[in-house]
Amino acid sequence: MDSVGVAAAAPDAGPGPAWQSKCPWGAPSTTSISCSLADVMSEQLAKELQLEEENAAFPEVVAAAEGPFITGENIDTSSDLMLAQMLQMEFDREYDAQLRREEKKINGDSKVSISFENYRKVHPYDSDSSEDEVDWQDTRHDPYRADKPTTTPRRGFIGKGKDITTKHDEVVCGRKNTARMENFAPEFQVGDGIGMDLKLSNQVFNALKQHAYSEERRSARLHEKKEHSTAEKAVDPKTRLLLYKMVNSGMLETITGCISTGKESVVFHAYGGNATEDKVIPPECAIKVFKTTLNEFKNRDKYIKDDYRFKDRFSKLNPRKIIRMWAEKEMHNLTRMQNAGIPCPQVVILKKHVLVMSFIGQDQVPAPKLKDVTLSSEDMKKAYYQILNMMQQLYRECNLVHADLSEYNMLWHDGKVWLIDVSQSVDPTHPHGLEFLFRDCRNVSQFFQKGGVAEALNERELFNAVSGLNITADNEVDFQAEIEALEKMNEDHVQNHGKKLSTFSSDGDPPIYDE
Repeated sequence: MDSVGVAAAAPDAGPGPAWQSKCPWGAPSTTSISCSLADVMSEQLAKELQLEEENAAFPEVVAAAEGPFITGENIDTSSDLMLAQMLQMEFDREYDAQLRREEKKINGDSKVSISFENYRKVHPYDSDSSEDEVDWQDTRHDPYRADKPTTTPRRGFIGKGKDITTKHDEVVCGRKNTARMENFAPEFQVGDGIGMDLKLSNQVFNALKQHAYSEERRSARLHEKKEHSTAEKAVDPKTRLLLYKMVNSGMLETITGCISTGKESVVFHAYGGNATEDKVIPPECAIKVFKTTLNEFKNRDKYIKDDYRFKDRFSKLNPRKIIRMWAEKEMHNLTRMQNAGIPCPQVVILKKHVLVMSFIGQDQVPAPKLKDVTLSSEDMKKAYYQILNMMQQLYRECNLVHADLSEYNMLWHDGKVWLIDVSQSVDPTHPHGLEFLFRDCRNVSQFFQKGGVAEALNERELFNAVSGLNITADNEVDFQAEIEALEKMNEDHVQNHGKKLSTFSSDGDPPIYDE
């Protein structure tokens, strides 16, 4: 039997499996209905196709449009009020459908979703939502809010006889304590107890309450310290505002970044802006921001409280304003050094605890410290004699003692030494001025002796050469004893006469007066 015969015998076969009734070589059972060109071009067919597309794209809108108010035949449409109500209801349904689409588009597959339920135009006839499917957010009852405990009357108890319950009842107090946990700070996690009859004893509640208050005070202190201190890079909101004002006024063009950090301050590099009539701004500037935290200044008050220039103001200021006085002290010391011709940064302006100076270096690269640079023997010898000359100028012409002079506070730039960090510099008549000078001489002498300078004097010879005094002591202990005696003599003179007159006897030099 050929294939044609099999195809012809297949319809006449008896009942069998489903795959036997469908032959792949058989003719199709249904034929497509042909339509004329006139039917294709008709407007009615176009409207039906458009309606089908709209139903597929916007099913909710179409379903809302198919309401009884539009398709009903027994509704009286002669009243304008009825027509207006019908149009308004249809508009509300379309508006609600649009909100649902927007809500679905925004939420997507997210577990946390937003709802536009409060903006929908809900009508009593709306059958889309059933009474059983009401979200608790649409109701006035919030299950996450603790039930308000029953109040106890003024008499202090409820009930009669054996059923009496006082306000000190354990169960009543436990429920009240659970409800009072709502008053804790939002940061204090108390959890939720939906559907639970939680009861906290007075001891547990008081402990939680005390802990919540202590945590709230601690966070407030941390926030205040963060807002009012400059511990990290010395830039708090107030300091940042000062820097913004300098840039906006045109004094500085831009602030590039931090170039140095220390215990008491942080130094930033900046490009100078437009010069004014009374002020010349260098092309590159160094911004020294003094830290407003007081941890580093606990042992530094001795540098400022006994300085006659700030002694009267020191006792009247709070600790934070002392930081501004520290910056002002460095500005005055740099001005003195600049007038004497000592190589040092040039002061541009002082704003509270922000001091703007000229930048020692080039192209944002600061000059290296003397301890980090490798000098030849000739340059090392030249640097030693330059520092000796600067120490004498600082003592005799500027009437200052550096008080922290070492290879860490000296820069090497353009073939010469520059002095920096003079905020702790004091007057020689300071109660510890000579001690500070002797310490500076020891640091300088030890550095250059280790550097191979044969002409370097020891600390006692260098002290006499700088101060002009003639202290002849064989050992360091006697030498320091004579220095303390001179300081005591000067302090007694100041207390008795009320003058800042140096009673140190020098060879050929006049006594040192203050300004």
